[in-house]
Amino acid sequence: MNRALLVIDVQESFRARPDSWATLADPDIAGPVTRLVRLARTAGDLVVWVLHTEPGSGGVFDPEQGQVRLLAELDQPLPGEPVLYKTSHNAFTTTNLQQLLTNAGVTELVVSGIRTEQCVETTTRLGSDLGYRVSFPVDATTTNPVGGLSAEAVVERTVAVLRDRFARITTVAELEAESDPPAPQQPDGERTTA
Repeated sequence: MNRALLVIDVQESFRARPDSWATLADPDIAGPVTRLVRLARTAGDLVVWVLHTEPGSGGVFDPEQGQVRLLAELDQPLPGEPVLYKTSHNAFTTTNLQQLLTNAGVTELVVSGIRTEQCVETTTRLGSDLGYRVSFPVDATTTNPVGGLSAEAVVERTVAVLRDRFARITTVAELEAESDPPAPQQPDGERTTA
């Protein structure tokens, strides 16, 4: 195992704000993230779950309010899959993520989650700066409109600034296709079908 999937902030806290949830680019984010989780588990990759917390705030990210938990429709963590709680935008600064990845021999990250341009992007940038090879499956991220930009425009901007600098931009389907072994070839180079 030298790859880890990071599932960042795919949590009920966001759904607890109905007006904000309604403007999310992909309110069905659990679907593509679950596909990534299943892909990672099949490949024997480490799955790391990260939840954002704001202790003492009294808001939806305050653990005392009961919303700091993974979306119910996600495949839930298996024994041995770490669940980390962060108080910063990136998943490294306020957790033991770096130590966990180092101890597991991880050199490559797949980063997914809620708030494409915020927690997912900052984790991607920091992971790249720390020397990890990072894949960013854009369709396993989502966000809200920000600063007069539509959610789609925010995602496009994030992809533009990460591409070929901090991450390889990809999709869930492309990662799934990469994990499928190629079909055997006939001696003349034609593929056979099973």
